[in-house]
Amino acid sequence: MRFLFHYPEAHGPDADLLDAGRLTEVARAAEEFGFSGLSFSEHPAPGARWLTHGGHQTLDPFVALGHAAAVTTRLRLLTYLAVAPYRNPLLLAKQAATLDRLSGGRLILGLGAGYLKGEYHALGVDFEERNALFDEVLDVLPLHWSGEPFSYEGRHFSARDVVALPRPAQRPIPIWIGGNSRLSRHRAAQRAQGWMPMSGGAELSATARTPALGPLPELARSIGEVRAAATTTGRDDAVVDVLYSYHDDGLTDPAVDADRHREAFAALEKAGVTWTAVSCPHRSATATLEFLESFGTTYAP
Repeated sequence: MRFLFHYPEAHGPDADLLDAGRLTEVARAAEEFGFSGLSFSEHPAPGARWLTHGGHQTLDPFVALGHAAAVTTRLRLLTYLAVAPYRNPLLLAKQAATLDRLSGGRLILGLGAGYLKGEYHALGVDFEERNALFDEVLDVLPLHWSGEPFSYEGRHFSARDVVALPRPAQRPIPIWIGGNSRLSRHRAAQRAQGWMPMSGGAELSATARTPALGPLPELARSIGEVRAAATTTGRDDAVVDVLYSYHDDGLTDPAVDADRHREAFAALEKAGVTWTAVSCPHRSATATLEFLESFGTTYAP
């Protein structure tokens, strides 16, 4: 089991995301105290109504992870998650390849279809096309990263004899797919190296337009199905990582009730989870750094 720290999210229309701590200090502390990865989500155009009803601000995940890469040496860098249809696939491929190359091969590209119609409208992307656009992204990424000439005719673009260099450090950059739907699980099995099921309960699942995750035995069955489907692809990289976001009010102070949390992590690992993401309330830089030290010294190897 590996642990990943998700930078605390600032909820509400007036919150300042960086009140949770300077990224330089947070990234270095996460690495120092045994975390294996750091992640950021993205919402480039969050609506005021969504923010008022529990939504959150974000940094640009690629810029933020690039900054974190420059002040660390070991942390894996995860977009948790980037909304694939928001971008032209070639621009996304170049962003990812650049970050991976400059970080020495530490990027994990977490992708999802997104769910905020207002954000789609603000960016000029057709919400109803999101799944078709997502599949185009998954088509183009390996072609772009190959460094070999390729052509691709998309819905809204035409790429002719493109040669994109430099190649990323990893061959390929791991792609992890977020979401609980049958389509998300199919994409993870057939076209990716990881699956990021969405935890957090039925209300969050309804907001994010994805089925609720269900109890742990159901998660274990789903993981088994995804991995079984991956083995039928004939790919060399058919091993599928699984990232689970662990939510528990008692984790605010990680050293309290540690045995119960260890049992929960062990149960997740038995179910097939390979990475567990944790975070802390968005309060202050001091609180964030204290959480990283307490959690790392209590649970991280």
